[in-house]
Amino acid sequence: MSLGTILVVDDEPRQLEILKTILAQEGYEVETASTPEGALQLLRLAAPQVLLTDLKMPGMDGIALLEEAIREAPSCSAVVMTAHGSVDSAVEAMKKGAFDYLTKPLDRDRLLLVLERAMETVRLRGENRQLRAQLHDRFRLGNIVGIHGTMQDVFRLVEKVAPSSATVLIYGESGTGKELIARALHFNSPRASRPFLALNCSAIPEPLLESELFGHEKGSFTGAVARKPGLFEQAHGGTLLLDEVGELPPSVQAKLLRVLQEKEVRRVGGSVSLAVNVRIVAATNRDLGRLMKEGKFREDLYYRLNVFPILLPPLRSRTTDIPPLVEHFLDRFSKESGKARAKVAPQTLSILMKYPWPGNVRQLESAIERACLLAEDDLITPNLLPAEVRENVPVLAEGTLSLSIPDEGISLEAVERELLEKALRKAGGTLSKAARLLGISSRTLQYRLDKFGIAREKTAPSGEIDAPSGAEEPGSDS
Repeated sequence: MSLGTILVVDDEPRQLEILKTILAQEGYEVETASTPEGALQLLRLAAPQVLLTDLKMPGMDGIALLEEAIREAPSCSAVVMTAHGSVDSAVEAMKKGAFDYLTKPLDRDRLLLVLERAMETVRLRGENRQLRAQLHDRFRLGNIVGIHGTMQDVFRLVEKVAPSSATVLIYGESGTGKELIARALHFNSPRASRPFLALNCSAIPEPLLESELFGHEKGSFTGAVARKPGLFEQAHGGTLLLDEVGELPPSVQAKLLRVLQEKEVRRVGGSVSLAVNVRIVAATNRDLGRLMKEGKFREDLYYRLNVFPILLPPLRSRTTDIPPLVEHFLDRFSKESGKARAKVAPQTLSILMKYPWPGNVRQLESAIERACLLAEDDLITPNLLPAEVRENVPVLAEGTLSLSIPDEGISLEAVERELLEKALRKAGGTLSKAARLLGISSRTLQYRLDKFGIAREKTAPSGEIDAPSGAEEPGSDS
């Protein structure tokens, strides 16, 4: 198995042959070029992970080749070779972007070590790009479950504010998905390639909170055995989520306000202010306006954070999101466990729809995960739900739903289809009325109807069809 491809460039044929033999014996694919011009051509054709080039060559030298290679193949890692008397040239190459340099005559062990590290760096860069792409895809708004009208409003707000650097304050009960929305803001912004860091302000003891946020200098307090950059420095160019921001002590509130105003931080025990470029997203399950009036939260900090507020509704106020959320969790747990995808018994779904979910989406996720682990025949029955869920909702009698239900259960898509048809019948086929009954937008309802191939003409009494498909009534909630 090849360890990767290395392009070796040197105008000395003997040196090229020796390097090719050594590297091939170690398991590398080796391409060679005796001129920089030939190297550039191979760089495009062979796509090597590592470029190993001499610095002193006739015509285009190694520095010029390095600069051109970085433009042509930015993912390629370059190692330069130079004579003992030309170390200054190697230092210049490092400044231009070279990974490392080697001095001639080459030491075989050091050569292999440097190339191994260069190859590992390329691999890690590739994995990092792949992970970032996966994160970006995961936190696309289209991948966040929420068909209810209030969640669609949230998505529209996120789309509007994500491209900016405006400070966002997310309100919502515990478990409503505040961090999920914060990550969506980050990964749908120009900062997506930079760090996203999160701090739970209630989880860090007050004496350590300041150091965690702003960093500290060595010896600034007992236990500060080394300099430590804070989260503001680590998130430079990216986004910092301050979760449970209402729990910040007054002393830290004042220092946070200064960072927001001055765009700079000073480490604990430090005397130098460091410029930082960080987007702040704050989240809380408390009423900061009330805390401000009670004197527990700084008024000036409140207005600095409350530039663009977003309110996440509790799950109990958007029950139409429960079936698609359950589907989402069933898909995910099936993939993670390698087990067959479970089905939900109709009585189970009735309980899930009626329970108030004080822990919101997080509690629903936990309940479905538990049920999937306990299910022996891939059917989630009411007895597999947590006691606090099933004991607080009356179990519906068999036959409550009008669907024809097989003993092995039913898919949630079938339930959703019936809900859509019932809503349309109750609304007399009027799209906007049916959408209001379901708590979703007319546009979302039309999408779901198209998905299931439901024609409104079949569900409405004669003469009660509203505007044609795709049109909206004046004042509709689309």
